[in-house]
Amino acid sequence: MTPANPPKTDAKRHHDPEIRGFASDNYAGAHPEVLAAHALANGGHQGAYGEDDYTAHLQQLVPGHLRASAGAFPVFNGTGANVTALQALTDRWGAVICAQSAHINVDECGAPERVGGLKLLTVPTPDGKLTPELIDREAFGWDDEHRAMPQVVSITQNTELGTLYTPEEIRAICDHAHERGMKVHLDGARLANAAASLDVPMRTFTSQAGVDVLSLGGTKNGMLFGEAVVVLNPDAVSHMKHLRKLSMQLASKMRFVSVQLEALLAKDLWLRNARHANEMAQRLAEGVRAVHGVEILHEVQANAVFARLPHDVSRRLMDRYRFYFWDEAAGDVRWMCAFDTTEDDVDSFLAALKEEMAR
Repeated sequence: MTPANPPKTDAKRHHDPEIRGFASDNYAGAHPEVLAAHALANGGHQGAYGEDDYTAHLQQLVPGHLRASAGAFPVFNGTGANVTALQALTDRWGAVICAQSAHINVDECGAPERVGGLKLLTVPTPDGKLTPELIDREAFGWDDEHRAMPQVVSITQNTELGTLYTPEEIRAICDHAHERGMKVHLDGARLANAAASLDVPMRTFTSQAGVDVLSLGGTKNGMLFGEAVVVLNPDAVSHMKHLRKLSMQLASKMRFVSVQLEALLAKDLWLRNARHANEMAQRLAEGVRAVHGVEILHEVQANAVFARLPHDVSRRLMDRYRFYFWDEAAGDVRWMCAFDTTEDDVDSFLAALKEEMAR
């Protein structure tokens, strides 16, 4: 089809595209360049289940960002990526050490434990970040048959609280875990935002820091759907292809996942999108700091702003803009910026916040 003869559809628009919010970067649509890539991959017949030219080309792109030996396994979503990756790193009796606030513990409906069949050993953290000392609270009992065996440390970059690990902090965690015979998984749902904020290549705090397996995010950074499990250390896993299928994450028309990842990674779209989202979060944080009675809870290092304000103000503001309570009892909320958040979006939200605080 050409622009002069656009394709027709019987589907109808069921939402108002002018409505904006700060609930999640998942609320954003797909980036136009990703949509264009999707259309590019359409038409004709291509091999199914990853036997296509787009997935083959992805295997050439990913190593350039991460490691020469890296292998990418496209999957449907982030939970699927995490569960598949953790299964690949553990035995049936294995356990995973993670922060108590980790997505795999709080927001995946028990999938790592119920679907993956592994035990999560959680550690409270003040800022969502593990340290070697915190890891040691659960890193013991390898020879105790009565206890699930700690085999993996899972960290998130950036964390669920919007904080960042430095490359040196991740290296220290990886060295500590490896010295104890454990492997390291990194949940990188917002990996691009971390790289943009740190102003370093993704490899600096993943493969070069010693991470064994990575869940590489895309949906929160402009893709329609899809993520990838990236094996950085081939010696750390086995039978990834079989585990992906067993975990119900093998796409029959994989080219439509792979081409989206190509759209992000081929040049700098992944970085442009992430930098913009981060910049909008900084703009939002700067405006919030000027509002008396609103407290920013964590350093704003990526595209999330965590704040505390009166409960009734949040409720009224939610009638105007969609966002979530993080801890409703404490009055804590989370505001997320996305690749398509505009300066006008931020400024309008700040004006509404000031109005509601003044009531």
